[in-house]
Amino acid sequence: MSLYRTHISILSDIAHSHPEANAFQVPQYHPATTEILRWHPVTYSRFFADVEHFAKYWSHWLSSQGVPRRSVVGVWLGGSTYLDCVHIYSIVRAGYIPQFFSLRLPEPTIIFELLAKSSGKALIYDDSFSSTMPSSASVPIKVAADIRTESITDFSLPPIVEPHHGDDTLMIFHTSGSTSGQPKVIRCSYSWWDACLTKSRECVVPKNPARQDVTIWMGSMCHIGQTFMFSGSLQHASCTVQTSSQAFSSSELMDMVARCGLNRMNIFPTFLVKHLRTSRQDPKLLGMLQNLDEIFYSGLMLGQEDEEWVHRHGIKLRNCFGNTECGAMLLSDPEWKGLNAPLVPMDGTSYGFFPIASSSESTSGHQNANNRFLELVILSTSPDCPDPALRAADGHYHTGDLFIEVSPGRYVSRGRDDDWIKSETSLRCDTKAIEDNVRVTCPDLIEDCIVVGNGRPSPTLFIEMKAGLSEEKVKKDIVRRTRQFHARRYLHEKITSTRFIVVVPKNTLPRTASKGNIRRRAVEETYKVELDRIYGVEY
Repeated sequence: MSLYRTHISILSDIAHSHPEANAFQVPQYHPATTEILRWHPVTYSRFFADVEHFAKYWSHWLSSQGVPRRSVVGVWLGGSTYLDCVHIYSIVRAGYIPQFFSLRLPEPTIIFELLAKSSGKALIYDDSFSSTMPSSASVPIKVAADIRTESITDFSLPPIVEPHHGDDTLMIFHTSGSTSGQPKVIRCSYSWWDACLTKSRECVVPKNPARQDVTIWMGSMCHIGQTFMFSGSLQHASCTVQTSSQAFSSSELMDMVARCGLNRMNIFPTFLVKHLRTSRQDPKLLGMLQNLDEIFYSGLMLGQEDEEWVHRHGIKLRNCFGNTECGAMLLSDPEWKGLNAPLVPMDGTSYGFFPIASSSESTSGHQNANNRFLELVILSTSPDCPDPALRAADGHYHTGDLFIEVSPGRYVSRGRDDDWIKSETSLRCDTKAIEDNVRVTCPDLIEDCIVVGNGRPSPTLFIEMKAGLSEEKVKKDIVRRTRQFHARRYLHEKITSTRFIVVVPKNTLPRTASKGNIRRRAVEETYKVELDRIYGVEY
């Protein structure tokens, strides 16, 4: 057994070394509108005290329910507020193993099934789900309330640092896409998380050590992305501003710069693009973006037009390639001076880039004789190689992500060698599972179909309809017949409205020349205007 770092041990250290540094800026809203009146600072000493307070509360309640320490406890929260973060950290501080559930999984039945897979003993949930909770649950359940002002019976907590086996489970996440109607369980061990803490610290090194970095919330703490990035900020005693939403406005961004001292952003490209395009008409916003120390983005690639705008105006970007299973893996080359900086593996990792046996037809629709597609493989010797249950028979973790090597040790992403796409927040969606379900349930309605929506909030189904049928009736029948299938999926994977079904004539969807398969990327490009209209946004 060994002593491993955790986010709790780091928080304790920072709270003692930087007690008065701001850990958060939390918004106060106008009671009748969504206007942010001001941001209230929360110091590291206050944050740590709240975590200790909540840990005693949860220790007392869980023990009263007969749930021993080191048990798995489900945590079903939005993960985007200060209080969510306190609840999440306090469960670990209390000596339990949190299993995180995203609000994008809105069906309690799935939550209890996944909790049972991990032998979970209790569930802590957001109050917004109170009306959906069963009257008789399989485990003790409790609303995650704000108990900051409540008097808590003093309850002993375990040591902040205590010995563990490296493969002991510290916390549990889930894949961001469903397989066979459920996301997969991802166990995070103490040794794996210790390695990730090293990587997260490297991702957010301040450009000016003489001042405190101020950044923003990237996503939900119930997903690995925000948990990873926040752990990096924590190690530098940086401050995190809680935004009104992931899609916060450019005016809110400018307000955070002016009132909170924001000097860097961690953000998904879908939301970054909106600010970049606003900056084309707003010189003040452009100046603020230029003055940021860094914009750290991940999940999807920026379009060429946006890359050129950023490069031309000296906006400092850093691209990160990562996933739920491994955290951050590749960062854009800091020495690259031109457009489209390639990616390089993070220090201390051990990765392989192996040629794939299949052609690139599945991702690009054509062969490129000048580029050899390589799959990123996390070798078993790499300290961030995920849980053995997720590895292939050769002992390594095969990501399924494809790259080309543009110069020795430098890589450019080229999508995936499978049927998965990524939503606007980089959450994955198995398009083939949706297509197969439509083919099984609706063979009398369609000739062929394909699901698209890369970088969009949710997928859209394109169908080539059988002759002689009513287009609107076919759409409604597809929604009705596939409703049970979609009920078990994440929100970003669902097709539950005819709005997201597009009917086109037979044999009009673009296909490959060799096998006649519909080309997913080509459909995205051909019907871009139609897709923009469906999602009601400008891209």
